Amino acid sequence: MSDEWLDKRLRILDAGRRNHMTVLPKKIAHGLLWSAIDVFFRQGVQFIVLILMARLLTPEDFGVIALLAVFVGVATIFIDGGFSSALIQKQNTTRIDESTVFYFNLAIAILASLLLCALAPWIAVTFEKPILRYLSYAMAINLFVNALGSIHTALLTKELNFKTIAKVGAAASFVSGTLAIALALQGFGVWSLAAQALASSLISTLLLWLCHAWRPAWSFSFASLRSFFRFGGYLMIVGIVDVLHTNLYSVLIGKYYSVRAVGFYDRAQKTQLLPVNLLMLIINRVAFSAFSAAAEDKERLARGLRKAQRLVMFVNIPLAVIMIVLAEPIILTLFGKTWLPSAPILQVLGFEGLLWPMHVLNINALKAQGRSDLFFNIMLVKKTLSISLIVAGSFYGIIAIAWAQVTASVLSFIVNAYYSKVFLDYGAIRQLRDLFPNLATALPMGLIMWLIRDVLHLPYYLELLLAILAGGMFYLLVSYWLSLAALREIIGLLPKRDKSKLISDEIRG
Repeated sequence: MSDEWLDKRLRILDAGRRNHMTVLPKKIAHGLLWSAIDVFFRQGVQFIVLILMARLLTPEDFGVIALLAVFVGVATIFIDGGFSSALIQKQNTTRIDESTVFYFNLAIAILASLLLCALAPWIAVTFEKPILRYLSYAMAINLFVNALGSIHTALLTKELNFKTIAKVGAAASFVSGTLAIALALQGFGVWSLAAQALASSLISTLLLWLCHAWRPAWSFSFASLRSFFRFGGYLMIVGIVDVLHTNLYSVLIGKYYSVRAVGFYDRAQKTQLLPVNLLMLIINRVAFSAFSAAAEDKERLARGLRKAQRLVMFVNIPLAVIMIVLAEPIILTLFGKTWLPSAPILQVLGFEGLLWPMHVLNINALKAQGRSDLFFNIMLVKKTLSISLIVAGSFYGIIAIAWAQVTASVLSFIVNAYYSKVFLDYGAIRQLRDLFPNLATALPMGLIMWLIRDVLHLPYYLELLLAILAGGMFYLLVSYWLSLAALREIIGLLPKRDKSKLISDEIRG
């Protein structure tokens, strides 16, 4: 009887395992779909608003807001403490765990908001912009509001419930963007940008509480806090260094050049990052959860990383080439002649964008294995080196700062890929070898676009449209002719095919 019972139990466990293996990929596919909808709608609305605002406001207005980004960014990372990522990475969390993180984040948010208010007069004096004092007060309120909804977002991400996130993001982006445009038309200048940020946070937080059933319990556990800090503490320090690295250009340019120049550089940076962020926000949300679930199986994790990179880089490489070759008509078409000084900066930063998704995916694979200690050491070394390069570049001009970022990007990829080789046997050489067909196809694509610009001499908007169409058609046709794996996999994601053909297939075998 005991043997029969054991055999039956094993059959039940095996059936449960097979069900998990089939249901979870479908859940990930569903999450990926809604993540894409959320990102495209939210980023699309924000980009349309940005284009309109760029024609209503001055580069100096955007430069003033960009100067605050480093202070707000550091405070945001400090508030979260890396605990949101820790909640997602840890597979079995209790309501006490979640409530502990919520109350801790809220307490730190209050302290960070008060500290930013205390620093406001100093920030205004340092950059010789009195308005920065009052803008700092507004951003301090924004920090507290964001903290109220951070746990809800983390839990929805962990549940792969991107449908709710998409609805919340769509509403917040549309309302806040409409408000910003209305205020800009009424002559509120930089305050329209501040109002947009605050309105977006308020609406998002309110809707998250209305749409998600989670509420904090009246409990707090120091044991839970310590367990999360072991993972999240490293991420917090790395996050602060990363924010300093990402926004250091605004401080250096604002201090040694002009606030107007900050606006030009910020516009180039944001434009270059837009397509990259669209790709990474779609993949990143699902990839980290999926990588975490497969962390114990190195072979499956390596396959998942490889497929994720093929998919993302198939799209990212031609987008980066477009930025490099067509920087001037892009700036003229989107933002107007006032922003033309951003074009050469965008052209240089396009080289940085070539490798950016590979950074993120390699790091996600490392984080998913719970190696936050190693992640900390890697990021600290990379960002310290990058900050040093940017500071050195600031002595030689604004374009030199952009080239410093490109150099740091190449060095960072080498470091990231080294550890992927150590743990997953998938290092820099293998990664670049996988991407070589896409790179080889994108180079003549870039030449075609350059020839269209150089020979036809059309109005800049027609030049941009024709060059993108011709270059894009060439890239897709050659990719189809070569039967590139990434193109086949992307076609496999279309609704008429099996929706489970996603990154998660490779991760879970």
